[in-house]
Amino acid sequence: MNNSHSPTVVVVPGLRDHVADHWQTLLAERLDKVRTVPPLEHDKFSRTARVAVLDSVLREIDGPVVLVAHSAGVLITVHWAQNPSRPIQGALLATPADVELPLPDGYPTTDDIDRGEWNPIPRRKLPFPSIVAASRTDPLGNYRRIAGMAETWGSRLVDLGDVGHLNPAAGYGNWPRADELLREVIESTAPISPAQI
Repeated sequence: MNNSHSPTVVVVPGLRDHVADHWQTLLAERLDKVRTVPPLEHDKFSRTARVAVLDSVLREIDGPVVLVAHSAGVLITVHWAQNPSRPIQGALLATPADVELPLPDGYPTTDDIDRGEWNPIPRRKLPFPSIVAASRTDPLGNYRRIAGMAETWGSRLVDLGDVGHLNPAAGYGNWPRADELLREVIESTAPISPAQI
């Protein structure tokens, strides 16, 4: 993943933004060509504002891009993809937050979600290949509902088993499977060079 033709990986965090011991942060530290979508100063719960920040980051990058999104970051990605400003090589979409249903205590309220205009969650085929990595024990997303979203997005579904919300509170920290799934997205979507024909 270090050659000049390798894609830039754009990390799309959830609503908690940059968390030092989160697997996305640790993954970004291991990559050479990487950008992380910066946090919002204002309008923290605004889906429109977050999609605009992602779009701004993507417009600054030349060459291929692969997205790595988690939780609400998946929703930001899927909303952005309804009207994309540039092509995307592929995406790893980990444990999407299902904000159409009330979230547990300590997470944004239904009123926060409604004010931020997060719903409905888009259910159209994404214009790029993707993997949805789903948890069987995610308090923010029922596995069967997430599997249904993956199907409508045209994503390959990966069953992660019992990983909670795949965040530091669930013990992830470092998540080596992220490297493996990212490599799979990159290798399965890489354009074929003339030398390979």
